[in-house]
Amino acid sequence: MKSNSIEIKNYIKNFSNEFDKEIINFIPKKRFFSNKLFSAMNYVLSVGGKRLRPIFLYEISKLLGAKKKYSLRTAASIEFVHCYSLVHDDLPAMDNDDLRRGHKTCHKKFDDATAILVGDAFQSLAFEIIADKQTHPSSEIRCSLIYELAKSAGSNGMVNGQMLDLEAENKKLNLDQILELQKLKTGELFRFSCIAGCYLAEQKKKIEIFEKFSHNLGIAFQIRDDLLDVEGDQEKLGKKTNKDLNRGKQTLISLLGIDEAKKKSKELIDEAIDFLKPFGKDADRLKNLTYFIISRNK
Repeated sequence: MKSNSIEIKNYIKNFSNEFDKEIINFIPKKRFFSNKLFSAMNYVLSVGGKRLRPIFLYEISKLLGAKKKYSLRTAASIEFVHCYSLVHDDLPAMDNDDLRRGHKTCHKKFDDATAILVGDAFQSLAFEIIADKQTHPSSEIRCSLIYELAKSAGSNGMVNGQMLDLEAENKKLNLDQILELQKLKTGELFRFSCIAGCYLAEQKKKIEIFEKFSHNLGIAFQIRDDLLDVEGDQEKLGKKTNKDLNRGKQTLISLLGIDEAKKKSKELIDEAIDFLKPFGKDADRLKNLTYFIISRNK
């Protein structure tokens, strides 16, 4: 298991490095009398990240037989939506964070207005990429991807989850309410990442499998994030810890306790792995990526 862990960490690192070279090329090259917007967009991308949503999209697409070009372009779109959400989440009106991955957040490096516009630009760019014929020759498939991404990112998905998260401060939530919040805030973008390959490979019958898979993946990911907020090393994480506790936010950690939350995340991941059984050894790398979700230290 240890060798698998090292191997998967190296794979994620190599994928992220190559993916970052690709994604930066989507930033518009045209300059007007100000370079500020484009400089800020490049800055946010240069800070880096594990690119987990793109890597799951890429691996599932590969497993189902989709073309690499299609999956990488669609992976870029989900990462731009994720980046937009992080830039906006860090703003003073939201989570008010100064650090992201060990670097100044966008609004601290530039200013609040620029950060808002960077988020807006990333979101628009995501849909520009996914609507382009280069992403897939079929207009029906492109429209399906646009619909699914909009649903996952908007008022029925991530945005609603963020609103619930803001309203949850200093409130008592039950287990079902916390799970719903986490499903929307974190799980919905993983949902898109896991079902996009079904459209790209024209295997819609597999959508149900990967929706179930993504549901477990998203909640397990959030539990691990919450555990890192409590137990993690601030220097390794590149951001402040104990944020949820300080803001009076309830999580599965505060509700269940650390040990039970870890047990819950393990059960979710084990069940997610079971959904991949029909794919046999072809899904080994995807399984290792799935286990990584609850073993990561940042």
